[in-house]
Amino acid sequence: MWQLSSQFWKRIDWLLLVSVLALIGAGLVTMKSFTTRSYFFNRQLLWLGLGLLIFFILSQIDFRFLRRSGLLVAIYAGLLAILTGLLFLGESIKGARGWIDLGPFSFQPADFMKLALILILAKYFSRRHIEIAHLKHILVSGLYALLPFALILLQPDFGSAVIIFALWLGLVMVSGVSKKHLAIVVAVGLVALTFLWLSVFTQNQKDRILTFLNPLGDIQGAGYSAFQSTIAVGSGQLFGKGVGFGTQSRLNFLPEYETDFIFAAFAEEWGLIGVLFFFALFGIVIWRIMQTTMRGATNFETLYGVGLAIFFVSHFVINVGMNVGLLPVTGLTLPFTSYGGSHLLTEFIGLGILMGMRRYSLAFHRDELQNEFLGGV
Repeated sequence: MWQLSSQFWKRIDWLLLVSVLALIGAGLVTMKSFTTRSYFFNRQLLWLGLGLLIFFILSQIDFRFLRRSGLLVAIYAGLLAILTGLLFLGESIKGARGWIDLGPFSFQPADFMKLALILILAKYFSRRHIEIAHLKHILVSGLYALLPFALILLQPDFGSAVIIFALWLGLVMVSGVSKKHLAIVVAVGLVALTFLWLSVFTQNQKDRILTFLNPLGDIQGAGYSAFQSTIAVGSGQLFGKGVGFGTQSRLNFLPEYETDFIFAAFAEEWGLIGVLFFFALFGIVIWRIMQTTMRGATNFETLYGVGLAIFFVSHFVINVGMNVGLLPVTGLTLPFTSYGGSHLLTEFIGLGILMGMRRYSLAFHRDELQNEFLGGV
């Protein structure tokens, strides 16, 4: 019993988990600071408890079976079917059919698809890392990403579609794609973006991008949220206004401060000092993910860890960027901080799988790892 307990504690990266819990705590405090009874706060506690339970269970599983089994393909195909069904049967929230309503709660399958895509691309590239420079493998992997990208974009959920693209592009680049093929990918991406702008993007999505280019062009309309968010961030100054004294959130000038704009609400209360501490916590999370990643037993584990890091960083950069007026408003959540069960469970599932891989990781020498990862001899 003691040996089992000792192994259990050693399999967890406690610095990573403590940093994650601190980020979640920052979100909970922000949700609770303006009301005595907060629906978001109480629900987030429930999701946190469930997420931690899943995290600890997954951390005890040996995931080497994923390299050989067809389970990932089945999960990927199942999520594609669900995303397809959402276009016809999904509940419309804020103009997007991206949610499945189960009565007491609802969830967003796009979040789980992001994690499934990381796993299936990691499996695909790990088997072909020596010949990854061949264009056909870039195209096949691109098809894996294109299907969920298109289905999510049609909901429409532009933010999650961007994350799908970022995951694919990041893993392709890490896997050793040639510069010539990278140029081809970029060119195809620009053509696709032009097509999307002309034929796919809704007027609301176009307005968000145009508002990014000219934030003051429609302050009372499409640019209202971004404008109020930048005011909230700037008004926090060095030390912030204090917990519960953020006027933009308390007086309801800042919309959705529990979800999309929770960073702005946090920055107004805690100021630059609090924001720097917040960034440091997130930096620790990414550092610990990469530490485990660099000790991956095979390319599958290494690529999965890289994909997970891309997932968190892209969410973080886009959310903070839109909160400070540097990027268009896309509706993406801030990792571990924004309210939402789907994304919080996805994050804990992703980290739980990483901890499960950590239990059989190897301490590679950096040069040896680089040679294996890039297909060297």
